[in-house]
Amino acid sequence: MHFPVYAHPTLTVLVDDSCSFLRSLSFQLDPVLPTLAFDDAHAAQRWLGRERLPERVPLQVNFDMQNLPADQCNVAIDLEWIYRICEQPQRFATPSVVVVDYSMPQMNGLEFCAAIAHLPCKKILFTGAADEKIAVNAFNRGLIDRYIQKSDPQALDQLEQQIRTLQHAYFDDREETLRDLVLLHHYHFLTDPVLARLIDTLRVRLGIVEHYVFPNPSGILLIDQHGKTRLLMIETAEGMFAQFEIARDSDAPPALLEALLSKRVLPFFHDPHGDTMYRPDIGDQWHRYCAAAQVCEGRQTYYWALFDLPAHYFQQPPYAYATFLSLRRTPECSSV
Repeated sequence: MHFPVYAHPTLTVLVDDSCSFLRSLSFQLDPVLPTLAFDDAHAAQRWLGRERLPERVPLQVNFDMQNLPADQCNVAIDLEWIYRICEQPQRFATPSVVVVDYSMPQMNGLEFCAAIAHLPCKKILFTGAADEKIAVNAFNRGLIDRYIQKSDPQALDQLEQQIRTLQHAYFDDREETLRDLVLLHHYHFLTDPVLARLIDTLRVRLGIVEHYVFPNPSGILLIDQHGKTRLLMIETAEGMFAQFEIARDSDAPPALLEALLSKRVLPFFHDPHGDTMYRPDIGDQWHRYCAAAQVCEGRQTYYWALFDLPAHYFQQPPYAYATFLSLRRTPECSSV
């Protein structure tokens, strides 16, 4: 089990030749799962195939490294790029899941899924026509990721559940290389199931809809639908001791040193021109930068605390999901 490097709300695309069914389905789905509906399969295919702003890969490759053969290179990862995705309004319009009917006049649902097989979005066959054998065959061929019968009494609940599951899988698949590189840094907690459950608990309690790994200090940026940001700072015992050593070498007040050594507080010295570590000019104001350390016993002992993230960490305020939802039109069929 592992926790995604980042995830944010995305768009679900509905494709069915019945416009009335699409309207009904759009209204019945949870409003926090925005949809775009098409009653024309070719129009849906064109829209999904449109060029969008490319997602910059946060990697820098350097082949000019001393003492390395010419066919080897050094790869650096730009961790700050990851959380700055939250400044991009278009992220919520990313199509991650396609729900398609099987029986349509222009092309059937499996032909449609084959036509968009090169796209990273996940695919659900949602139909009353295709039998189980057709669906199983399509699943085995990799054309679809899920199959739900419209006639099932629990079809709507199943659909919502599978959309959420596949949205998670969408990020999981796209982040595989990125995750492997991030784990080489100080983010081993991403693979700890105990910490993942803690983060899920915080997500529910705080109404979090998106998250991003944060570079310094190491942790997770949590954002609710109104754009409120919180930093979940996560430290190990080694990291806590490093904070103590730097504070001690900077002649920090004895009370702070004692609190750090006993692991009672987590410090986040977040002044714009600092490096998140203690500086002599902070002095007796250190309380302003500290929170009580909570303990999470996973594969190792983690210490965590929540902090409000100051505005100077952003070039512009995060675009709120609530704003995106408020600007969505009443669901209707598209044929662009």
